[in-house]
Amino acid sequence: MSEEQKKLLETQLWNIANELRGKMDADEFRDYILGFIFYKYLSEKQYLYANQLLETEKIKDYHKLTNAEDLAVIREESLIKLGYYLDPNELFSFIANKGNANTEDESNFILEDLQAILNGIEQSTMGTDSEEDFNQLFEDLDLNSTKLGRTTEARNTLISKVLSHLDKIDFALDDIDADVLGDAYEYLIGQFASGAGKKAGEFYTPQQVSKILAKIVTTGKKRLKNVYDPTCGSGSLLLRVAREVEVDDFFGQELNRTTYNLARMNMILHDVHYRHFDIRQEDTLEHPQHLDMKFEAVVANPPFSAKWKGKDNPLNESDERFSQYGRLAPTSKADFAFVQHMVYQLADNGTMACVLPHGVLFRGGAEGTIRKYLIENLNYLDAVIGLPSNIFFGTSIPTSILVLSKCRVNDADILFIDASNEFEKDGNKNKLTEENINKIVNTYRDRKTVDKFSYVATLEEIKENDYNLNIPRYVDTFEEEEPVDLNAISSALQNLEKDITETDSNIADFCKQLNIKTPF
Repeated sequence: MSEEQKKLLETQLWNIANELRGKMDADEFRDYILGFIFYKYLSEKQYLYANQLLETEKIKDYHKLTNAEDLAVIREESLIKLGYYLDPNELFSFIANKGNANTEDESNFILEDLQAILNGIEQSTMGTDSEEDFNQLFEDLDLNSTKLGRTTEARNTLISKVLSHLDKIDFALDDIDADVLGDAYEYLIGQFASGAGKKAGEFYTPQQVSKILAKIVTTGKKRLKNVYDPTCGSGSLLLRVAREVEVDDFFGQELNRTTYNLARMNMILHDVHYRHFDIRQEDTLEHPQHLDMKFEAVVANPPFSAKWKGKDNPLNESDERFSQYGRLAPTSKADFAFVQHMVYQLADNGTMACVLPHGVLFRGGAEGTIRKYLIENLNYLDAVIGLPSNIFFGTSIPTSILVLSKCRVNDADILFIDASNEFEKDGNKNKLTEENINKIVNTYRDRKTVDKFSYVATLEEIKENDYNLNIPRYVDTFEEEEPVDLNAISSALQNLEKDITETDSNIADFCKQLNIKTPF
């Protein structure tokens, strides 16, 4: 799909958003749009797969199939291949057409049918391998919400209108990369993250930052056994890694229920088979869901300086993730608790990259103790990258990327990169360009000192700085001012004084001619 076609798709999705705008908050109408997009995607996948199975049959169009035995076979095969099942009269196009039917000939009421279909998708997976991945996936689509309309008729009209708009969009899953629909999905998340991200508990990672993290953790790799994000949000960061190298399996955990549902949808929308992703909903620090696993790549953008139980939960003192460091991360700032968790889950041949606030680089107390242990005892810290300020939705603070590895090639030093000025203005935000991204990633991979941009510091230098990782201590970005020629300035001042004296003389002469007092 060309960029022009993609833009057209995004424009149509935006028009659908306008149908709902003003009736509810941005995060709410986003969830409705994405839920219906997901339903359409499942319908089109079902239709195409059923037609493949019907290629040798008399009736080759799934829309026209009524034979009970044939439908039973397609159901069985679909649950194995797709993980769910939809009858021909449950497909998106059928419902969309019914919602916009001529009311003189037939009913256009679809709310009950639509709710039954969404429930049926989940119910069709019960007892199968995909049950957990589809469980309560549509729970945020409340078709009876008065925000959609005060009366049942008003709600029916609005939803029918939205489905009609969506039905006009050709996803063309048999002709194009399924990732295109996923891109449009991410577009919607990105558009509404500024107003909805924090409220919904989802801290959306800009794609430019995701790209840097993905390129870093895939450096030197052609394939990854697995990738893990302990605070996966909508799952976009996990999927970004798969654009760099082939990934066998995806693992993630997310606290917020709505965002957890979005992550599962996002995986399926990107054509990740249900057997190849495992997204769980729980508090990662208090109730980790993948603790018995190790991951070849770990990426994350944890909530900045979030609160956690820390020392208030006695079990944390003996938790293997935290106990060896000597101190627990402060209860008011869980940043290093997330780092410790990720290090614990990292495989011996793995690399992790996570976005954190700048404070983790230099704050003292317990965080200073943990930072020192990571460097002096474990020697896992590989690089520190400072990012520009104002590039995230919902916050303008500057951030940093910590890169850690248990199999460091250059284990006698740490690379520092100051990319704080690597951006261009994008409205009221800052944005990393492709050139900025490549400069950061190439500098990381080349591991070289670049004047006023990067510095390879020895572990001895880090020790001398008392394990303070504040980037200006290592990367000197000071710009010397042009030398001042005092003689030239003195001469200029003398000439100026001469000009002033001459001007005053002329003014005095004019005043004398006009027979008035001089102004000085």
